[in-house]
Amino acid sequence: MSEFRTITDAAPLRLVQVGAGGMGRAWIRTITANPDVELVGLVDINTDAAHAALEQAGLSGIVVGTSTAEVAAQSGAHAVVNVTVPAAHHPVNVEALFVGLPVLCEKPAAPTVAQALSLAAAASVSGELLMISQSRRYYPELAQLRAIAGELGEIGAVTTEFFKAPHFGGFREQMPHVLLVDMAIHAFDAARYVLDADPVAVYCEEWNPGFSWFDGAANATATFEFEGGTRYVYTGSWCADGIETSWNGTWRITGAGGSATWDGEGMPRLQRLDEPTVTTPDAADSGAAREIAGSLAEFVSVLRSGQTPSGEIHSNVYSLAMVEAAVRSAETGARVRLAAVLDEAHREALAAERRDDVRADLERSSVLTS
Repeated sequence: MSEFRTITDAAPLRLVQVGAGGMGRAWIRTITANPDVELVGLVDINTDAAHAALEQAGLSGIVVGTSTAEVAAQSGAHAVVNVTVPAAHHPVNVEALFVGLPVLCEKPAAPTVAQALSLAAAASVSGELLMISQSRRYYPELAQLRAIAGELGEIGAVTTEFFKAPHFGGFREQMPHVLLVDMAIHAFDAARYVLDADPVAVYCEEWNPGFSWFDGAANATATFEFEGGTRYVYTGSWCADGIETSWNGTWRITGAGGSATWDGEGMPRLQRLDEPTVTTPDAADSGAAREIAGSLAEFVSVLRSGQTPSGEIHSNVYSLAMVEAAVRSAETGARVRLAAVLDEAHREALAAERRDDVRADLERSSVLTS
């Protein structure tokens, strides 16, 4: 992690949003609901879609265009929110960073770990913050589960079960490895957060039931070894009609001092080894910003304070590496070490990098620190 430029202006942070699709409209609502920010620009390759999104939100006077740098300059923006498709994350983020704009980017950081490493180097060279919005981290209940995990001593195992049956239509139903690539990163990243540790290796199997409406594998089970020997087991399905879990899944933690469970919505439940009853912590703060509103609030806060956000790009690379390692394991049938994935991605990033200054940073930082 490198230091980044802070913004001391006390006025609301002026934001340019890139991307005006379905998720982009959700971000527009989130930005307009936050008094600490102001939407001043909207970028999309389809300017008609951008104008329609602004009209739906009842907004006027917003600069619209197809170039992030041009719209930012015209609107006097302080920062960028990147809500484009994953394939566009790298070029949009790099463009913004090198015109002096910090970026809050939707997950995943990039389609590949190699591109994510390039982005980490670009953030270091530019001196600007690149934060990835891992929206599932912004649940007070998950923060409570993390606190409980820290009280249970040595953790033996953490499990997540995720069973939903969404009919998205569109690109997701044609994606290869759809569950692992598009959804599982939320749980993988949350596991890193809960354990305050990074993964070492993974064995993963994925499959697609005959009744699935997805082209790619909609089911997967992955077992990760974490630092210290803890195992994290993720089992999920995106074609699981009936008795569905929450979007956060259901969690269980077993440790030397007891066990905890979380249904993904309410407060966690805890039973300590030396206590006969199951306890539930007090309800979480109902006023706390959640999901993308929570990531936006943290983005603004850290740009003022200089503190490192939980989704800072250098650390977030590990969450994306968990996905890439799981996919590789599923494809090969072999256990995959995260170090091997990161080392290979580093070589790919060096070979593909076009900016001399970013390549030099990659050469200096062959090993990430989370």
